[in-house]
Amino acid sequence: MAYELYYWPTIQGRGEFIRLALEEAGADYRDVARLPERKGQGVPAMLACLDGGSTPQAAYAPPVLRDGDVLIGQTTNILLYLGRRLGLAPRAESGRLWLNQLQLTMADWLTEVHDTHHPLSMNQYYEEQKQAAMLRSADFRATRLPKFLDYFTQVLLNSRGQYLVGARLTYGDLSLFQMLAGLQYAFPQAMARLAPQYPALFALHDMVAARPNIARYLKSKRRIPFNEEGIFHHYPELDG
Repeated sequence: MAYELYYWPTIQGRGEFIRLALEEAGADYRDVARLPERKGQGVPAMLACLDGGSTPQAAYAPPVLRDGDVLIGQTTNILLYLGRRLGLAPRAESGRLWLNQLQLTMADWLTEVHDTHHPLSMNQYYEEQKQAAMLRSADFRATRLPKFLDYFTQVLLNSRGQYLVGARLTYGDLSLFQMLAGLQYAFPQAMARLAPQYPALFALHDMVAARPNIARYLKSKRRIPFNEEGIFHHYPELDG
């Protein structure tokens, strides 16, 4: 039975971290909300996963993954579940926990990226909090972004290999690729200045992009382009 991924149909967002793992593994999956709306398909099927009145253990928000009778929410939780099943996580528990820790750190990083353009409220338009966004983005570019890049560079150095965890690619490497790709879209000037300082990270980015299954996916219509509805927004005034 195919995995079923429930996520918004027009953005990469947090669901893209799941898509990359499924695509790299060549897994059979359905991107349910992108299918025509009929029973068990489309956006209504995704929203049903969030309805605590009719769905036991309903998720708070997408992404959600269904594997038979198992329904799992939260990006990091889904990747923890998929990692061993797709061959994208270490066999040893200590390695899986370390990988999960790195993924949780990337989740924190992703939240900070989102908060550069919505620092005050999710319920306000960007234009209503633009001045706060400019202040938040300046601090993010100057202090927070280099700190995360420094951290993951050190993780790579400590692994003594090409990948974050050991000698084999894991879902953490796919997620780091997505973080770097998104940051290059959202902050092209800042990332162009910083990239020469982090050759190991960008070598990993390029290595992931060149993997056969990922390369095919990136060229396909299944890969939704970055856009201004997702987490990675490009506002030139925030990319000083």
